Amino acid sequence: MPTYEALPRFTTDLHHLTPEQRRRFHQAVTRVFIPDLRSGTGFRTALRIKRVRSAPGGVYELTWAGNGRATWQYGLEIVPGVPHIVWRRIGTHDIFAEP
Repeated sequence: MPTYEALPRFTTDLHHLTPEQRRRFHQAVTRVFIPDLRSGTGFRTALRIKRVRSAPGGVYELTWAGNGRATWQYGLEIVPGVPHIVWRRIGTHDIFAEP
């Protein structure tokens, strides 16, 4: 199981989502993102994971709904050989004003 942390801004953003948005994000992460991360063979195209070019340091975008986005990056491994994810922002396209 990958380890993760959430930046304070992510936590604030998460509290502003509707219950349905939180449910959809949770489903995308638990049913697709984590299994794909574990497999080590790449992410399914349905997640539309891509690098955020305007953000330094290898920040990625995860699409979890039509207008649902989350930004994340790989952090330093806490458990050797297990990916560590740092969640940065979550919401609509508006999060890209400050990824």
